[in-house]
Amino acid sequence: MNKVLVSLLALVAATAAIPPALAQQVASLETHRVVIAPPQSALARTIKNGLSAAYYGARPDTRAHEEAQRLYFLYGERHFEPIWLTQGADGAVTFSPAAAKIIALFQDAAAQGLDPADYLTPSIDAARLSGGGVELATLETAFSAVTMRYADHLHNGRIDPQSVSVLLDVKRKPIDEAALLERLAKSKDPAAILMELEPQHREFQALKSALANFAKTDAARPLPIGDGPVLRPGNSDSRLPAIRARLKLAASTSQLYDELTVDAIKAFQEGQGLEVDGIIGPATVAALNGGAATRREDIIANMERWRWMPSDLGDFTVFVNIPEFRLSILRNGQEEYTTRVVVGTTKNQTPVFSDNIRHVVVNPYWNVPSSIIRGEIAPAVLRNPGYTDSNNMDLLYNGSPVSPWQVDWSQVSASNFPFRVRQRPGAGNALGQIKFLFPNKHDVYLHDTPSKSLFSRSYRAFSHGCVRVQNPMEFADALMANEPNISRASLESMFGPSERWVNPQKQIPVHIAYFTLRVDEDGTIRSFGDVYGHNEKLIAAMGLDAAEPPSIIAAAETVPDELSP
Repeated sequence: MNKVLVSLLALVAATAAIPPALAQQVASLETHRVVIAPPQSALARTIKNGLSAAYYGARPDTRAHEEAQRLYFLYGERHFEPIWLTQGADGAVTFSPAAAKIIALFQDAAAQGLDPADYLTPSIDAARLSGGGVELATLETAFSAVTMRYADHLHNGRIDPQSVSVLLDVKRKPIDEAALLERLAKSKDPAAILMELEPQHREFQALKSALANFAKTDAARPLPIGDGPVLRPGNSDSRLPAIRARLKLAASTSQLYDELTVDAIKAFQEGQGLEVDGIIGPATVAALNGGAATRREDIIANMERWRWMPSDLGDFTVFVNIPEFRLSILRNGQEEYTTRVVVGTTKNQTPVFSDNIRHVVVNPYWNVPSSIIRGEIAPAVLRNPGYTDSNNMDLLYNGSPVSPWQVDWSQVSASNFPFRVRQRPGAGNALGQIKFLFPNKHDVYLHDTPSKSLFSRSYRAFSHGCVRVQNPMEFADALMANEPNISRASLESMFGPSERWVNPQKQIPVHIAYFTLRVDEDGTIRSFGDVYGHNEKLIAAMGLDAAEPPSIIAAAETVPDELSP
């Protein structure tokens, strides 16, 4: 196929080949070159004329006009030959074999956790095949549009994460649409090409298999344990018979939380890595609702969140799962190290995003965020100027420390507090002895903490948004496994009164994620509470029917009154 390369300046002159509206728009793009090839068949001329007509009907500087431009160039590169339509010897136009196979994918979209109605739209109704030139051009380009929508949903998900929460700071992964359409047009197996776009992560594929098998096991699927008050030994609750059934205890209609059930709960908690206290709180309820009790909508929502993740997590990476309150170091997808973490409260939520660990800081200062200064420190200092000294803090004005006893506090209020605040290194520092930095707009990082008691709890959402690590020096040792000049010993040798920065030779990807379902290597599905409500909001946004879910956002958990990130 001979193609003619022309500059956009030449295209502007060739007004017979390009609509005037397009000529005006491309006049300012002199340095770009595009491929415009003349149509070589009757159907191609029909497609070209239809695309040209779309320009006349589109107002400049609108999305419709931009879409028309993109499609004109896309089809112009291929002589305006259709991808999805074919014309027989009798002149009848039908869908091409590739289009027929893709329509079958649309019809089976539910198996991907997607909605067939997003793609089987009236715009690609086969009745349009008998239409005229503009109708056929519209059908052809509409099919490209829904195919790209399907591709994007496979790759990036159906729902914009920001519509669920502004703290879901997820970057969309680009798709080369022109190259993809070209591959689809030439392929005998377009399904295989499109499936390359879905996540290849092991857990996504396992959830997809669980979704495929869901209907087969639905009859034996127990109902989820409902939400309710925290249960302690001796309490009564209508959920106890269902809990006993879940634990495979002898059937009983008793609503008393008796000793036999307490022992079974403790054994279950130990197996799940929960605090072994015999108390049935939201984390234990969430764990009971895993495995065979997993809801279909939870599977689909977690598949969607896997689509939000980067395609490549990295060969050596840190993975923090907020609902699980756990951090792992993965090498080639296999867990090398894991430890408990504390994440942000429901009021001060830890954001979801990916970045790279670039610095390790020993004996860190804590530069207190402005929100904590306004809400907590400024009022405390105004009540008692000695507050900063008693908490090992510096007041900073224009970057320099100032004594609180030299300030005329009658001229200062919480709303016009002119000072920055930092906490000096030391035993009581809110960041402990070490922090791990991946500079980001959220000012979130991983760090040590002097508040060790919180790690023994099953529910661990107590911070101001940063992620506290239970065993920070063990984590540091595992994190620096690839660094020949950095180790736990070398970092511990720096302990002292002065802040010390260490820069690894290679940046380490870190992913702060939000999965309420995790799938073990053996296929076992473990369930975790929806600590921030992201899961239920996503289920609603996807239009999935869900029964009243158990929630981990429980008032029964007491959040310690402490000043820390």
